[in-house]
Amino acid sequence: MPISNNKIMTDTSITTLTDERPSLEKAQELVGGLVQLIELNNGDQMLVNEDGIFSGLPINEEATNIALLNSNAFMMEGILGNAVILKDNARWID
Repeated sequence: MPISNNKIMTDTSITTLTDERPSLEKAQELVGGLVQLIELNNGDQMLVNEDGIFSGLPINEEATNIALLNSNAFMMEGILGNAVILKDNARWID
C-alpha cells in the first residue's frame, strides 16, 4: 500500500445509483459517516463524507477529479473516503 503524508492509503470507491434514492442511513453507510451533498454541473449529485479529514480518510482521487471538473465545490483536501454519485431517480433534490 502506498503511504502519503504518513497515512496508509487504502482503496476508496465511487458507487453510482440511478434507480432509487438512498435513505440517509444508507448514504451514511456508503460514505462511512456524515453526508455532504455536492451538486455537479451535469445535474448529478455526489455524496461524500463530511468529516473525512477528521476521520483520517484517504484521498479519493477519482471523486476529487470529478468534483473539481464538474462543480463549484470548495475543497481544501479533496474528497476523502468513499463517494456516491446520484443520477436520475436516485437524486436527493430535484
